[in-house]
Amino acid sequence: MNILILAFTLLYGLVFGSFFNVVGLRVPNGTLFKQERSYCDTCNRTLNWKELIPVFSFLRQKGKCATCHETISPLYPIMELATGILFAFTYFHYGWGHQTVLGLLVISLIIPVTVADLEYQRIPNKLLLFFAPLFITYRLIYPLSPWYFSIIGAVLAFGLLFLIILLSKGGMGMGDLKYFTLFGFIFGPYLFLLLFFLATIYGSIIGAITIKRSKGNRKTKIPFGPSIGLAALTVFYVGELILNWYSQFFI
Repeated sequence: MNILILAFTLLYGLVFGSFFNVVGLRVPNGTLFKQERSYCDTCNRTLNWKELIPVFSFLRQKGKCATCHETISPLYPIMELATGILFAFTYFHYGWGHQTVLGLLVISLIIPVTVADLEYQRIPNKLLLFFAPLFITYRLIYPLSPWYFSIIGAVLAFGLLFLIILLSKGGMGMGDLKYFTLFGFIFGPYLFLLLFFLATIYGSIIGAITIKRSKGNRKTKIPFGPSIGLAALTVFYVGELILNWYSQFFI
């Protein structure tokens, strides 16, 4: 029975991943509800159901539109598969419970934000404003211990990122600040500091790889949102274990 539920969770994740792709690509440019059905971004043809099957349609069409033969971004199947795996892993890790609800909310925020930041180098306010009330409601029902850690985490995140933005003179954007602040509220001060540290590490690694691929061009813009999202997932799944390990060996 658990395997069956796990399979359904994976399938639902693939479907939601397809939707999150659309949200991440179309919210920043205001085209999310311009057309009721999905369409090719190049030739604007409405897609049929065979072209909307997550991952499989991309493989079946060899990564090209069936009409204009324009290359389809590999971001679509990658994010669909990532969402499916993360949904299934969250259920596998936590089973049925409020932590699973939190995990699905976190994933549902991270995927479209990552897509938007990779495509437009923007973290849309509309996405953060949509999810903020959901996380506030969740923390009202399932507060941190003590409950005010959510407030401290948000204030710490906002203050730290605001200071970094001032000192770096634009090295980090306001979208990153709001994104971090939301995670500070969700996880509290200690896990936020871990999240920030991990995001910095991930960002440095991704930045180094990107600069190397661009033949040493240090002016290449590198979106930070994916690193923040990856750090948030790490903290969600193993953050407490990392903090416990650190306290045993270093405190």
